[in-house]
Amino acid sequence: MRRAAHQILDRPLILDDPLAIRIIGKEEAAGLPQDSNSEDAAARGMRAFMAVRSRFAEDELAKAVASGIKQYVVLGAGLDTFAYRNPHAGLRVFEVDHPATQQWKRELLQSAGIEIPGEAVFVPVDFEREILSTGLERSGFRADHPAFFSWLGVVPYLSERAFEDTLNFIAALPKPSGVVFDYGVARSALNLKERIMLDALAARVAAAGEPFRLFFEPEQLAAKLREVGFSHIEDLGADEINRRYLSGRADGLQVKSNLGRLLYART
Repeated sequence: MRRAAHQILDRPLILDDPLAIRIIGKEEAAGLPQDSNSEDAAARGMRAFMAVRSRFAEDELAKAVASGIKQYVVLGAGLDTFAYRNPHAGLRVFEVDHPATQQWKRELLQSAGIEIPGEAVFVPVDFEREILSTGLERSGFRADHPAFFSWLGVVPYLSERAFEDTLNFIAALPKPSGVVFDYGVARSALNLKERIMLDALAARVAAAGEPFRLFFEPEQLAAKLREVGFSHIEDLGADEINRRYLSGRADGLQVKSNLGRLLYART
């Protein structure tokens, strides 16, 4: 929903996604905010972060495609629309998600009249019954070829074992394989204001039935990534995000805290 709201509220766009509003359906679209002045700073900052993380993933994907990558895996795809506006000829896009979520998405795509291109591949995986590699290989993914992965809005909800298993799978693919993901910063690495913000956010997501489970300090995470085989790591906090994607804006849209960071890692 925040990516859809971004298409209405923010100019210039960080992520130009003409399908973000269409895919949610007319009823949900009618409820999107029309005026950013009614929002508080935290809501605007969260929307900025979500728009930037998708843009960052697509920027790094474009570089990977230019280097010869032909496989893109969207882990926890949700209502991501990249596969239906993919500008890269020959790039196969594998959307990995729970079977029920994918069925819901297919229905939304059909209702919106959004065509599913031949390069888009749905990979239904119930992680309680099946591992990622099995689902991908069943769907035509080539484990003997390099690939690029995006993993947005997922890592904070994972167990450490699930996180490490996925990293190990990506790192074991032929070089140069890479991944972009966002992660939650450990409370010990936050200032007092950010800790208060984290506590409030954690309480809200726990009340919704999806509690945060996994946090990292940046140095700790970088060491873990190098240990499993990633050689290039780029980790962006609020200052770097604002400088790269949000500088010079007349509307003042900024990421306001370091609760979440963006990371790109390549083997």
